[in-house]
Amino acid sequence: MSNSFFKFKEFTVHQDKTAMKVCTDACLFGAWVADNLEMSRLKNILDIGTGTGLLSLMLAQFSQAQIDAVEIEPMAVEQARENFQASKWTNQLHIHPTSILEFAKNPIKTFDLIISNPPFFEQQLKSNNSQRNIAMHSNNLTLTELAYCIIELLADSGKAAILLPWNRTEEWKAIAEKLGLFCIKETAVKQTTTHTYFRTMLIMQKKASMVNFSSITIKDGTVYSKEFIKLLTPYYLAL
Repeated sequence: MSNSFFKFKEFTVHQDKTAMKVCTDACLFGAWVADNLEMSRLKNILDIGTGTGLLSLMLAQFSQAQIDAVEIEPMAVEQARENFQASKWTNQLHIHPTSILEFAKNPIKTFDLIISNPPFFEQQLKSNNSQRNIAMHSNNLTLTELAYCIIELLADSGKAAILLPWNRTEEWKAIAEKLGLFCIKETAVKQTTTHTYFRTMLIMQKKASMVNFSSITIKDGTVYSKEFIKLLTPYYLAL
């Protein structure tokens, strides 16, 4: 059974009310985004599908930006709100209990950074847990809809960061490019040196540019890799 909370160096994520728990690839993604962008320059950040609020909290640790977090699942909204209120960044963090499709219809502003760990799977076998299905399956939000929303809400000079299953990377890039959203950095993720790639972390923008490709392995044997340790040291208590 998963722990009811996950304690980081500067904040705690309670997760007893949500189906999707704190996971290593999401933590890596948040740390990677913070490491690859000039966080101090950001004024407005949007977190699409915030869940527990993990990514918003990770970015708030290194940013003075106002962070708007959108979440459709009611229990996740309640969980994220509680996690935000318990943090030291309550004045920066704002939860919106709605879908990103509705949020994008009447945008309150454009964003310097949009971050999302979106629903992964389309038309695949679902569980009996309706909360988990909303979080994991993209019937409620397709990749095309996600791309449209990002284009609508992203500032012309802004960046969008997306975490996806590795096998959906090319599908996403093709959809995004047709709408005018281009990849500028792509990092493929392995669990260990003996595993194949299972996630891809991407940074997108509205202007086409050369793509910076890289890869990272979470564990080297039974211990975290040097690259992973470098990224997660500001967050993980054990590092």
